[in-house]
Amino acid sequence: MYHGRMTTLLTRREFVHAGAATLAVAQAPTMLVPGAAKPLVIASANGNTFMNGGSRAAVATAFARIVEGKDVLDAVVEGVSLNELDPEDDSVGYGGLPNAEGVVQLDSCCMHGPLKRAGGVACLEGIRTPAAVAKMILHTTDHHLLVGKDAQRFALLNGFTVEPDLNTPHSRKLYLEWRRRADPDHYLDPAKRAEAGDRARREMVRAGLIGPEHVYGTINCDGMNAKGEICGVTTTSGLSWKIPGRVGDSPILGAGLYVDNAVGAAGSTGRGEANLYGLCSFLIVEEMRRGKHPKDAGLEALRRVKANTVEKRLLTPDGNPTFGLNFYAFNVKGEYAGVSMYRSKYAVCTENGPQTLDTTPLIDAKAP
Repeated sequence: MYHGRMTTLLTRREFVHAGAATLAVAQAPTMLVPGAAKPLVIASANGNTFMNGGSRAAVATAFARIVEGKDVLDAVVEGVSLNELDPEDDSVGYGGLPNAEGVVQLDSCCMHGPLKRAGGVACLEGIRTPAAVAKMILHTTDHHLLVGKDAQRFALLNGFTVEPDLNTPHSRKLYLEWRRRADPDHYLDPAKRAEAGDRARREMVRAGLIGPEHVYGTINCDGMNAKGEICGVTTTSGLSWKIPGRVGDSPILGAGLYVDNAVGAAGSTGRGEANLYGLCSFLIVEEMRRGKHPKDAGLEALRRVKANTVEKRLLTPDGNPTFGLNFYAFNVKGEYAGVSMYRSKYAVCTENGPQTLDTTPLIDAKAP
C-alpha cells in the first residue's frame, strides 16, 4: 500500500465544472448564519418607559415571553400593547395625540420572519390596540393592509371593542392648545400651512407641553428567540395634529418595519415621510445582508435621508434636516444598534435585563 502524498489530476471538463460551481456559490445571495442565538428585544426608548400600571415595560415584557417560549410576534405585540393601553404615552394607542380634527387615528404593522407574512392597519379609529388587529390580519387573511372604516369593521367582526373616542383628558387638552396656537382652518396653502402648524408644534415642545419625540409618536419593537426566529411590530398614533387620513411610514412594509429571518430586523420612529421616500427599514436589512453591522447599516440610511432632504422648509440654516428620525436594528448574530438623525435614546433587553441606551447620531447635536 502506498502511504506517500497523493496527487489528483483534473481533466479539462472536471476543471470547467468545478469553476462553474465556485462561481455559482460566489453569486448566491449573502446569508448571515447565526451561531447559538441569544434572545434579544430592541425598541424605541418608550419601550423601556411606560408600564401601564405594571412592573415591566415593553422590552422586558416581550423578552420574558420569548424566554418562556411564546411566539416572538405574540411576545412583541404583547409588549407594545402596554404603550397602546397606557394613557400616559401620548404617542400611541389610547390617548395618542389626535389629528387636526381632534380624532385619534392609529396605524400599525407587524411582520413574522419564519412565516414570511405581515399584517397592517392604517387610519384605524376607536380601537386601542391596533397592533393586535394587524396581527389578526396577518394570521386570518390573505392580505397585508386594511384601512379606515373597513379596518375598524374587520376588527369589530373579530371581537375587538370599538370606542367612540380614544382621546384622554390629556390628549384633548393638548389638541385644544394646538388649535389655539395654530390657524384653526389648517388647510392653508402649503407654505403657510407648514409655517403655522410647525410653529405651533415647536412652541409646544419649547413650552414643555409635549416631548420632541412625541411630535411624531410611535413605538417599534423587534425580537429574536433562541432558535433565531425574528419578528417585529410598529404601532403609532402618527404625526400630531396631522391632516385626517394621513398615513406615515409605520404600517408600510419596508419603511416602518422590515424583517428577514435569514438576516435581521429594522424599524423606525420619527418623520414618516422622510423614511417612506427611502424605504429605510428594508434598506437597513439589505445593508446587513451585505455584511454591515446594524449601526453602519442604519447610518447609511440616515445619510440617504439627509441627502434627499432638499426642501428649504425642512432644512436648518446650516443645511441639516429640521426633523428627527430613528432606526433600531439587529442581525441574526445578535449585534444591535440604535441610530438617529440627532442625539436620542433607544431601549434593549437581553439576558442582562432592560436598558435605555444612547443612539449613535448622524449629527452629534440636539434636534433643532
